[in-house]
Order: sequence, then C-alpha cells, then structure tokens
Amino acid sequence: MLSVDFTNDLNQIGKMKRVRNILYKGYNRMKKIVLCLSLLITSFYSVAQDLTTVEVSSQKAAGDVYMLTGAGGNIGVLATDQGLLLVDDQFQPLAEKIEAAMKSIKNNQLKYIVNTHYHGDHIGSNAHFSQYAPIVAHENVRNRLMKKEKHQTSSLPVVTYQDGLKIHLAKEEIQLTHLPSGHTDGDSIVYFKKANVLHTGDLFFQGRFPYIDLDGGGSVRGYLNNVNYMIEHTPDDVVIIPGHGELTNKIELKLFAQMLKYSIEHVSNALTAGKTEQEILAAGIGDQYKGLAWHFITEERWLKTLIRDLN
Repeated sequence: MLSVDFTNDLNQIGKMKRVRNILYKGYNRMKKIVLCLSLLITSFYSVAQDLTTVEVSSQKAAGDVYMLTGAGGNIGVLATDQGLLLVDDQFQPLAEKIEAAMKSIKNNQLKYIVNTHYHGDHIGSNAHFSQYAPIVAHENVRNRLMKKEKHQTSSLPVVTYQDGLKIHLAKEEIQLTHLPSGHTDGDSIVYFKKANVLHTGDLFFQGRFPYIDLDGGGSVRGYLNNVNYMIEHTPDDVVIIPGHGELTNKIELKLFAQMLKYSIEHVSNALTAGKTEQEILAAGIGDQYKGLAWHFITEERWLKTLIRDLN
C-alpha cells in the first residue's frame, strides 16, 4: 500500500494560518488606529473652525477686576492705570481676540500672566502673551507643561512657587494660593484683596459637574477639601469668577460643596455595600443633581471619576 506522509504539509498549512491570523489582527488594529487618528484630526479641525466664530466678551466683577468669556476657562483681568494682569488665557487661536477685549477695558501694558493650572483651555495663549509679560504659576504647572512632547518654551511659566505668593499692582494686592491635589496637582486660586474678587480656576465649575484630572494629580476628596478651604478663607460677599460658568457668589460655591459631599458619600456607600460599577451607573447620581450633567462631564463620566478614585 502506498503511504504518504502529509506531516510537513500540515505544518506548513498551520504556519500559514497563524501568519494569516497575525496579519489579520494587525490589519484590524491598524484600521482602528487610522480611525482614531481620523477622528482626532476631524475633531481638531472642527474645534479650530468653531473658534473662528467665538467672540470674547467682558463683564465687570468688582473694582478693577473683570471676567472675559469666550471658549474654554474663564479669564480674569485686573485693569489699572499702572498696567494689566491676566489670569488664564484660553486657546491660542483666541489670543488676539483676548488681547483686544483686555485692551478695550484699559489700553495699558500687560505686566503679569497668572496660570491657575496646566490645562490647554486655560493656558493655550501663553506663548502669545509671554512676549509682553512673565508667566507666574505653581511649579507643577511648569513641570507638567515641560513633559509635553511638543511644548513651547515661550509657553512656560518663568516665575514659580510652592505654596503661594503676592503680586502688588497699583493699589491691588493679588494673592496666589496653591491648593494641593484637587482639580490637578498644580492648582492655584487668585484673590484680589481690594476688589474682593476670587478667581477659582477649575476648582469651581458653576452649575455643572466638575472635571477632576486624576491622571494630572487630581483627587475627589482633595477637590472637596479645596472648595471648603475657599469657603472658609474668603469673605461672605466675595465675587467669584469660576473656572467655567457664570460670574457668581459664595452661596453657589457652598451649594457646589454640598453636591461634592453628597456625590462622594453616595458612591462611597455604594462601594462599601459591594455594588459594582454597572450597578452604580444604573442607579445614577439621583434626581437632585442630574441637571448638572453637560457635554464634557456627563452623569456617567462624573460617577466613573468618583468610582475610580474612591474604589
């Protein structure tokens, strides 16, 4: 009887199948990468296009302090006869509009730029404004910006501090205070003593759930501690420029603190009771605070932030 050994052929076929599977998986992975890049590019151009239509407007807070709104984090401006001070500066494409709005309040020289933290919607125009004045921020803002692969040297703070410092301009005393591990690990609040105005940076999202950057050194409980610090260390009639939202007051800051406390307790109790993430998400935050969801921090994303940090 004729005997034929197909072992080698079968081995070869097996190898070919494995190679085919590897190539197929690689192809699918590449497709996903290309799709992600395509979405990122589309998103980038969409944002850039949207910014061309953004108008930057000003609103008086108190004294010589104003709030500028456009896209991104709220901007604070101190406008005096001896010069201007800028708190945060939104996105780079808006730099000239921000400058025009600032100069429309008082057409004087820019003397200082303060960064409340390192996020791009608050420091995107640093490189533009640094040609006029030094940038001041907590040392972690500089450290985190330096770690970005394509950072610009001109966008970096050149005056940094650990705990805080004071800037004196005209008759105003500007108090910069670092509050640790809240929104990020480099947060500063800015208090204008004479005007009695507080710029909170992103330690206060007025009328909405906050974004807490856990990968940037943020902390849910630390965030609440920092909000309580602001409540305890500012006058009751303080005017507040939040990181995002409308010009507001201490009453709303207290309501914000209550929401944070409730959220932390709500999720902590659920985790202690052995609830899974899916069960916590299904139960939701509760009817009282559902209305604080917005396009960036939905109810689900807020709950996931709490779960990740408290678990």
